[in-house]
Amino acid sequence: MARLEGKTAIVTGGSLGIGKSCCIEMAKEGANIAVTDLQDNEGKEVVEEIKENGGSARYWHMDVTNEKEVESVFKEVKDVWGSIDVLVNNAGIAGVNKPPHEITEKEWDQVMDVNVKGVFFCTKYAIPYMKEAGGGSIIHLSSIYGIISAADIPPYHASKGAVRLMAKTEALFYARDNIRVNSVHPGYIWTPLVEDLGKQHPDGVEAFRKHLDSLHPIGHVGEPEDIAYGVIYLASDESKFVTGSEFVIDGGYTVR
Repeated sequence: MARLEGKTAIVTGGSLGIGKSCCIEMAKEGANIAVTDLQDNEGKEVVEEIKENGGSARYWHMDVTNEKEVESVFKEVKDVWGSIDVLVNNAGIAGVNKPPHEITEKEWDQVMDVNVKGVFFCTKYAIPYMKEAGGGSIIHLSSIYGIISAADIPPYHASKGAVRLMAKTEALFYARDNIRVNSVHPGYIWTPLVEDLGKQHPDGVEAFRKHLDSLHPIGHVGEPEDIAYGVIYLASDESKFVTGSEFVIDGGYTVR
């Protein structure tokens, strides 16, 4: 079933992890996929995988913190496929893991620039095209740590809380334009970003993964496609009555 047939979707941070899975799974549902990232080789590989399976995709190098670059890429995507119907604001970084009083301004700003300002820029330039198209769906990738917290990576937690509230505010602004804005809150998903955290663990990656498994009542961490399937629902017309909501996909982490 082509649940996204005829829709054009931009995915930020589409080269790896959750973003890559969103690109591949949305393409299977018939969407034209604009894969955007800074990791060009990996992004082009995602496009080739999509095309080999009969899908439609192109790659754009895009730094979400560069407003002019975002504006230019969004215009090009619209020129290629005629509309922008879905935006998946997935690009994000974890940042430093220090107590707040040890974090420098530069370290704080680095996370906020990507995780918050990047979401703002992409949303800003998607909205006019969605208005022109008569509607659309914007999906912000937040986190369980946009709802609860933990004693680590303070800038990341703050950024994901901001993204959660941004989605609600934008949902109110654009509901009458038939533009829906929602946030997705993954639990721990085994992605390159999380694996990198595991490499910093004193007992190694395997012990780190087992620890993460134990935090989820369902018994294990998630896989990127677990999030992609939720994104497909929010991108599709099946969720036409859903806006300003928090879609928690966390293996039960937040209900412990």
